[in-house]
This record gives sequence, C-alpha cells and structure tokens, in this order.
Amino acid sequence: MIVPLVGEKRASFPALGWEEIVMKKSALALVALIVAAPVFAQDAAMSFFITSENPGNGADLGGLDGADAYCGELAAAAGVSGKTWRAYLSTSEVDARDRIGSGPWVNANGDEIASDLEALHGENNISKDTALDETGNVVNGRGDDPNRHDILTGSNSDGTFAGQSCEDWTASGEGSAVVGHHDRMGLDESPPMLSWNSSHPSRGCSLEALRSTGGDGLLYCFAAE
Repeated sequence: MIVPLVGEKRASFPALGWEEIVMKKSALALVALIVAAPVFAQDAAMSFFITSENPGNGADLGGLDGADAYCGELAAAAGVSGKTWRAYLSTSEVDARDRIGSGPWVNANGDEIASDLEALHGENNISKDTALDETGNVVNGRGDDPNRHDILTGSNSDGTFAGQSCEDWTASGEGSAVVGHHDRMGLDESPPMLSWNSSHPSRGCSLEALRSTGGDGLLYCFAAE
C-alpha cells in the first residue's frame, strides 16, 4: 500500500477508460481539421459561371484584360484557382468563341454546360437552372425582381463579333452592346429571344441603361484550359 506523504494532496481525476480517452482525442482532432479546412466552391472543377455582380462601371470593363481579370478574381474568391479565365466577349479585334478554349465546361455544381465549341454554339445546356454564378447561386431571370437575364456578349449566335460592344468594353455612357438571355426567355419565342448569347442590343453602356432592359452588366466567364 502506498502511503501519501504528509501534506500531499491527491489530484482528483474522473475515471476514464482507454476507449473513452481515444474517442475524445479523435473528436478534438476532427474539430481542428474542420476549423482549419479552407472554403471551396461547390465544385473545384468549375470552368463556367456568370458573374454575380458587375465590376461597377457598366459596360466599361477595362477592355478584355479588365474583364478577364475580373472573372479570375471572382473564381479565386470562390475557391477555384489554377485556371486561366476569359470573359465571353467579342470586340472589333477578336471573337468571343476564339478566346475561351475548347471545352468541356462545367458549372459550380459540376453540371456540363457544353462539351466543345460546336456544342456551345449549338445544342448546349445553358439555362436559368445551369447558368449559375461563381458561388453556385441561380441568377435572376425574366419574371424575377429584379430581372438580370441580359448578359453582355457583343456577339452573334455563332460567337463572332456583332458590331456593338460599347467601344470594345471601354465605354459606360452612350453606345450599345449586344446581350444574351441566360434564362432563354424573352418577349416572344423568336430565336433571338431564346438565345443565350445574342438576343438584342442594350439601350446604352451605363449600368443604369443596362438595367433598364432587364440586365445588370453581368458576364459569362469560361476557363480556357
């Protein structure tokens, strides 16, 4: 029998079995991993999205370089890195279809939008339910308040320059830019109204003008890999 020394105080510990001790340590380790884990987008393979917001100056995007950089910033903020992002925009010098790589492209939920350029400009999978923003949220369309379905493209339905691009995406006042309807809805059932990339010209280049016809100065962004 062990006799305690005079004045010695025994520490009082709860009686834990070795199984319980192991379980408690495992639980603490799991909590630490969860706290330290970075936040990622719904699918790190995301290679297509609509911007959740306009950069702030209407159709003046700082040209193609500014638009591309903005796509990259939003993708990185959503947890998707290591990709080269291009805005789907045509100018007087280059067509949108020649800027975005060869596909395939998938949204933030991992749904395939199109397998290649031919499919993208033919029977693609772009709709209100699949043309999501960089965080995986649905973008308002026709019938929503506010309507944001006018997406800036400056393009014809085949992805070539349509002739209206707000001075190659450097103007925020007078002018016009061709937009598409991401929700494939419009005033009627005509092909332009149902087009994702070539529906009609905007009333102007300012954010106010873009909003007046059912837009918000949003862009399509594609990973050109």
